[in-house]
Amino acid sequence: MPLLLPLFLLSLQAPAPQPPAPPVHATGPFEVKVEPAKEELGPGLGRMFLDKAFHGDLEAAGKGQMLTAATDTKGSAGYVAMERVTGSLKGRKGSFVLQHSGTMAHGSFQLSVTVVPDSGTEGLQGLAGKMAITITGGKHFYDFEYTLPEAAAK
Repeated sequence: MPLLLPLFLLSLQAPAPQPPAPPVHATGPFEVKVEPAKEELGPGLGRMFLDKAFHGDLEAAGKGQMLTAATDTKGSAGYVAMERVTGSLKGRKGSFVLQHSGTMAHGSFQLSVTVVPDSGTEGLQGLAGKMAITITGGKHFYDFEYTLPEAAAK
């Protein structure tokens, strides 16, 4: 009888959690319009409004604001931005927020664009991921690596 109790308790334990789904990629081009805000923030500081149109796997509009800091050293600067993206990601409608952080040191650029946790709405609830942005021949392109629970599709 003593052996049966531990076996019974083991049978009551929750099943092992499933490993997270592998990330999926969404790609395509986008256009961006940047409009400077009118107020002065001080030497080298700026604030701008972002208006984007994403195409390809992400058919959406992005609206946001960006803060910039330029330096006296050519090729060195920084920016942060928050952007709400609203539309359809591979057919799933909703919105989410991207957080940008970029620095340029002597022409070497580092950029981090990530989904703000729990910012997904409607069919994009639970969205997590990061976006890479490239500029080729003056045109902008994104590569969005993300995960999205199946439950959000329901």
